[in-house]
Amino acid sequence: MGDPRGFLKVRTRRELAERPVEERIKDWFDVHAETGLQPWTREQAARCMDCGTPFCMTGCPLGNVIPEWNDLVRQGKWEDAYNRLSQTSNFPEFTGRICPALCEQACVLGIHQPPTMIKNDEVTIIDQAWELGYVKPLPPQRLTDQTVAVVGSGPAGLAVAQQLTRAGHTVVVYEKDDALGGLMRYGIPNFKLEKGLIDRRIEQMEAEGTRFRTNVEIGKDISWDELRDRYDAVVVAIGSRVPRDMKIPGRELDGIHFALDFLPDATRRVFGVKPVNDITAKDKHVVVIGGGDTGSDCLGTSIRQGAKSVTVLQIMPKEPTSRPDNQPWPTFARLYQKTTSMAEGGEYLYNTDSVNFVGSEEEQSKVTIEDSATAEGFVADERGHVTGLKIVNVAPGENGPFTRQPGTERVIPADLVLISVGFLHPDTTTLVDQLPVELDKRGNIARNDNFATSQDGVFVCGDAGRGQSLVVWAIAEGRSCAAAVDEYLSSEKTSELPAPIKASDRPMMLPR
Repeated sequence: MGDPRGFLKVRTRRELAERPVEERIKDWFDVHAETGLQPWTREQAARCMDCGTPFCMTGCPLGNVIPEWNDLVRQGKWEDAYNRLSQTSNFPEFTGRICPALCEQACVLGIHQPPTMIKNDEVTIIDQAWELGYVKPLPPQRLTDQTVAVVGSGPAGLAVAQQLTRAGHTVVVYEKDDALGGLMRYGIPNFKLEKGLIDRRIEQMEAEGTRFRTNVEIGKDISWDELRDRYDAVVVAIGSRVPRDMKIPGRELDGIHFALDFLPDATRRVFGVKPVNDITAKDKHVVVIGGGDTGSDCLGTSIRQGAKSVTVLQIMPKEPTSRPDNQPWPTFARLYQKTTSMAEGGEYLYNTDSVNFVGSEEEQSKVTIEDSATAEGFVADERGHVTGLKIVNVAPGENGPFTRQPGTERVIPADLVLISVGFLHPDTTTLVDQLPVELDKRGNIARNDNFATSQDGVFVCGDAGRGQSLVVWAIAEGRSCAAAVDEYLSSEKTSELPAPIKASDRPMMLPR
């Protein structure tokens, strides 16, 4: 600990400056005006208390040794900081930008002061490492004779592929889209995560020996059982993309789409790729149902596309601004945080439920709150396109989590409705048919503590096994799954990776 009084000398937390709203909504670049090393970076890093029990590390699924690289940032030792960070994290430029920073909520300093800027220190380390040439390909010293197929190129798939490639196995990553990165590529807008960051990592991985195959959908272009026959092991990292739908009257109207049918096309247009669904918010009244991160992404995207208005509906109440009693430190607390998209415009309606979609003025009165759950014969307008959404206020109730409040019904205009209420499970239709694996009660691919499925040599990691989660969890699971696959392939040899962490446990540190 370089300065034991650093947190007393510097009490103010400094955030990265953002570009003016009127400027950034006209483009798709990063919303921040400041990136990389700043004059105050090292001073902010000195606020780290180097706690005897670093709860920040327990909050991080990757087990990043945060106090160590915080102090190296304080000293400006960028190569040492990068080496320490890369021992536990494959892609800190991703987590440093889009992770909700579970580590910061567990920071001891955060009990009585704003927590240490762990997330910014992380992204500064990796940005400096790239700029100063410290990030280099790390090909294996020798190759094994084993081959591994990784299905899916999201953060879990990329992490498991990089780990196994560095262990000496021949790894091929299959991606059904035309570009790599999974939801980081086409699910997260470019203004939150610029795609050049992904491309840069892919180049490093290719230089290490990982092979990539895009526009290949396993189950259609290559059957799952054929893939298993070709390789010594298969890792399923297909994410959890089956969206949760809304079974309310009028759902059949045109103009109602899932968020992940809308967001990818926005990114495709930015990079000159032909849209798949060709959905745009331009000149439309947009309603986003669901106020999470994806809903916020829909808001920012719709504003940039020129929407007339954007309304985001959230059935939950507005989050508190300070830690509630039932979410004590160092657990993760759901607190209100104004996203960059929320600062750009639009309106958030909390404690609001959706009753039915409407297609014309005369139809708005055909479905009441009392009969909306069983309404029949809901007729769309002549165009068959949504024109509005009937909503109602809700409050906590005795017979369920929410009770609709009579007299609060109203219809808001909606030319485009985006459903963003979460995901159910991975799409396992062809997998179960061609290479039957057991599923858990939630529809995820079942696995044991070593990430192994019910099929020999087939493993699963990331959202496909644990359910929809965070990028940091995907990377952590990818690293631990890689250790399990390496142990499976090298059971009678000296393993290049340590014994795998159980899937039921929090993945800790694994070597790069």
